Amino acid sequence: MSASNPLQQAYKKFRAIFGATILFSFFVNLLMFVGPLYMLQIYDRVLASRNEMTLVMITVIAVALLITYGVLEFIRSRMLVRAGLQFDSILSRPLFDRVARMQLANPTSGARTALGDADKVRSFITGQGVLAFFDVPWTPIFLALCFAFHPWLGWVAAGGTVVIFILALLNEYLTRNALQSANVEGQQASEFAGATMQNAEVIRAMGMQDALAERWKVKRNGMLISQAQASDWAGAVMSSSKFVRMALQVAILGTGAYLAMRGLISPGVMIAASIVMGRALAPVEQAVGQWKEFVAARQSHARLKKLFAAVPEEPTRLYQEQPKGHLQAESVSTVVPGTRDTILRGVSFDLPAGKTLALIGPSGSGKSTLARHLVGVGDPMSGAIRLDKVELPHWDRNQLGQAIGYLPQDVKLFSGTVAENIARFSDSATDEDIIAAARLAGAHEMISGLNEGYATQIGSGGSRLSGGQRQRVGLARALFGNPCLIVLDEPNANLDSEGEEALARCLNQLKGEGKSIVLVTHKANILSATDYTLILRDGAVQRFVATKELLQPQQQSPQQKPQQPPQTVSLSTAKL
Repeated sequence: MSASNPLQQAYKKFRAIFGATILFSFFVNLLMFVGPLYMLQIYDRVLASRNEMTLVMITVIAVALLITYGVLEFIRSRMLVRAGLQFDSILSRPLFDRVARMQLANPTSGARTALGDADKVRSFITGQGVLAFFDVPWTPIFLALCFAFHPWLGWVAAGGTVVIFILALLNEYLTRNALQSANVEGQQASEFAGATMQNAEVIRAMGMQDALAERWKVKRNGMLISQAQASDWAGAVMSSSKFVRMALQVAILGTGAYLAMRGLISPGVMIAASIVMGRALAPVEQAVGQWKEFVAARQSHARLKKLFAAVPEEPTRLYQEQPKGHLQAESVSTVVPGTRDTILRGVSFDLPAGKTLALIGPSGSGKSTLARHLVGVGDPMSGAIRLDKVELPHWDRNQLGQAIGYLPQDVKLFSGTVAENIARFSDSATDEDIIAAARLAGAHEMISGLNEGYATQIGSGGSRLSGGQRQRVGLARALFGNPCLIVLDEPNANLDSEGEEALARCLNQLKGEGKSIVLVTHKANILSATDYTLILRDGAVQRFVATKELLQPQQQSPQQKPQQPPQTVSLSTAKL
């Protein structure tokens, strides 16, 4: 990973606190000796001398040390939580940008799961899982103390630690493949459910609910089976680990009792050895219990690392002179993401600033794909698209976004108010700018008629608005900020006659202001408002011509009657 990789920067920021956490772990684990030493003093000194003052003083010291232990433990956890916040603050924005770019490049890549992967990694490195790994290096020290009490006690504790560690490795080996399979199948089931619920109306109306529910159940069952297999193995290992833990307590107490009866150790040493062994085993047992989270975090880290390697950081672009709207496409070709199926084949055209272009052609000819490329949504496989003779990737993304208005065929609005959606969720937008965009789109009266006007919450995806209302709010959003280039994909698809009249007035006003407009349309009544027409068929340019030339009646002899008036031109074919 490069030095500028945000993932590496986030880990580096965490490592800055990592050292301090290790230092606190040193004192925390050192203070864990308080219990065994207190017990040893009680058995070997207090009970033997029956001195109450000794008991009081030892107890006061022990309590003071335990309070210190609690404070240090709290500070250690607090430091990790703060480190997690810093980790997220460094990683969240670059991660979101890369997920969005990957999703655009390949919608089936499942890049959205990386957002959850970051949460898994952060949760592990700031929770009990990483604390267990901090404490594991102290296990040999506790074992050494057991050996100091008596070699037999040391061997019992060491043997138990080795067995529990082997069980942890066995748990990893037995559950790794099942957990990976469960993660992949769970992701597929979640994506299928998300895509399905976006079409809940169609599912309900056409009786598809049972069939799709069964298909989702099959996908989910695959995840559940894999999880069950992993859980079965993990449960067996955990049960074995608990048995070993309890058996070791019996073994060390039995061994200690035997040594005490032989006079080789005192009863206090026997009890202290039992406590010390428990402290030695605790981090190992905790690591075994956190192993599933560790594996999940490790897999999430691998996916994040792969994402950041596959999607490098966008280079910083200089702000350029505000574009005028001169749009050019040069030999643009592209394929369906993840396949070799060609969508566009060498598309070229030149649209002067302030002119209007109509994209027409039969369904599946690549009109919407070309429209997406014209606004910089994804890069073509070959060729270039230029705005004012500068290729779109060379523009600063924010500057380019402000210079472009885009209305996709399937209008997507976001949870929030009407005003927020029109303003593109900009904090600097003024009420005057929002209302101006709505008036230009012919949506002001419609919005004013809503219950809360511009403050109306539209719900997820604009679910509280009708199709026509979403279309008009989407058009107002495209016009917000006075863009120089406006790309509209089927802008009148869901509009009634009043909406189409408002759209026509909007287009005339935009043309009068010298805006460059690209229209994807199937309707002839809007074609006359354009200057040029580009006809696509099978992803290739069949014709690029001035619209007035296209609509001009064919020259006929006086004896012939016109077979078809110009206004009935069919835009669903490419034989224009």
